[in-house]
Amino acid sequence: MTNDVEMKEVQAPSNSLSSATASSTLQHLKEISSLIETGAYAKEVRRIVRAVRLTMMLRRKLRAAVVSAFLSYALAPGSEAHSRLSSFLPKDEEHDMDVDTATSAAQGPAKYSLPELEIYCYLLVLIFLIDQKRYNEAKACSSASIVRLKNMNRRTVDVLASRLYFYYSYSYELTDSLAKIRGTLLSLHRMATLRHDELGQETLLNLLLRNYLHYNLYDQAEKLRSKAPRFEAHSNQQFCRYLFYLGKIRTIQLEYTDAKESLLQAARKAPVAARGFRIQCNKWAVIVRLLLGEIPERTVFMQKGMKKALTPYFELTNAVRIGDLELFRTVAEKFSGTFNSDRTHNLIVRLRHNVIRTGLRNISISYSRISLADVARKLRLDSQNPVADAESIVAKAIRDGAVDAMIDHANGCMVSKETGDVYSTNEPQIAFNSRIVFCLNMHNEAVRALRFPPNSHKEKESAEKRRERQQQEQELAKHIAEEDDDEF
Repeated sequence: MTNDVEMKEVQAPSNSLSSATASSTLQHLKEISSLIETGAYAKEVRRIVRAVRLTMMLRRKLRAAVVSAFLSYALAPGSEAHSRLSSFLPKDEEHDMDVDTATSAAQGPAKYSLPELEIYCYLLVLIFLIDQKRYNEAKACSSASIVRLKNMNRRTVDVLASRLYFYYSYSYELTDSLAKIRGTLLSLHRMATLRHDELGQETLLNLLLRNYLHYNLYDQAEKLRSKAPRFEAHSNQQFCRYLFYLGKIRTIQLEYTDAKESLLQAARKAPVAARGFRIQCNKWAVIVRLLLGEIPERTVFMQKGMKKALTPYFELTNAVRIGDLELFRTVAEKFSGTFNSDRTHNLIVRLRHNVIRTGLRNISISYSRISLADVARKLRLDSQNPVADAESIVAKAIRDGAVDAMIDHANGCMVSKETGDVYSTNEPQIAFNSRIVFCLNMHNEAVRALRFPPNSHKEKESAEKRRERQQQEQELAKHIAEEDDDEF
């Protein structure tokens, strides 16, 4: 009996700590619901945006009993929404919140009739199911939320709806069934366009582009992108995704200059915490720069937290820089699994010609005259007739302007011309002009991003309102710094 008493005394702190954490999480959710209610009545979308960010901070603390207790608080028990959402939650954790549930029931449920709060409950349950890896239930919950969203046309719901669209597509992607929802996403995009829901439009456009690119349907993705309505981006995260998808499309379409600009801009604009997204942007940007004949700086591969992920691309860059075809084959075979998982293998196949051209350029600089047989041997061409292949490769490089030389067909050799002074050409001026354009574009974007309080020229702000606004800005900046990675 003494042992039983001692065991209970040891376990009590753990149970009380768990109960206190659950009670704190439930209280935070109630405060978020009050924030949503205030934003809905005042028609202030920024409050709902803040509520979504606060929810992302709590997602690791969510438990089935906490979510169930919040549903009982936010929705009328016995209502259709409450019954549907409760059916998705597991029943094995209800004993952890017996006291809290009873307490909240004693206080009386709020029984909100706000559509914003109902949609928020759908979002909360969906996030919980995905985090618990209950993907089939998440698919069912997301489909039910989309059906409910189609009957709502409120601008204060748009922020919550955009998050639901994302998790709706994500739940189907986790179960490898993205093709099933393509028609639904198209109809939702059309509906968002008719309702002038610009945040929903850019979210759904990115989801559709991701859907098409997942199945390598690049032509369909480009047709949709080119015909989609144009508007100013409302979300930095969605704009970064759009630039990344645009860069991938341009790369496949051989428009490497535009692709490089889009990919580098996406990597630069992405939050520092979104490491996985920035790694993907850098992988594609490295390959695009290699296809353009550029060699990325070593600092690109040595960025904090990216060195290990970019190691295969660093070795690939080294092979292209040297112009060694045999080393290029070795690297491609060594990291073939990584390249296939990144879906960059077909682009790396294109790099073979760049490796040959780089090696040929090094040869033309080193030798004023060299036989085509020696060119084939140095390039390590393994074809049946390497001399003829070397002749055609040299001829194409001369035509493209890669090397400044000529072919002596009578003697079977390549004769390099004397290298001129690059500063006597227009290349320095072109490079300088491109840097000026880049700086001007950055300045213009910074000016457009400036925000001013409404009617600042008409009325002066009181001291109390100024303190309240500054406090809200500080809290919002703190949450943005911590939670930007949840958007990715």
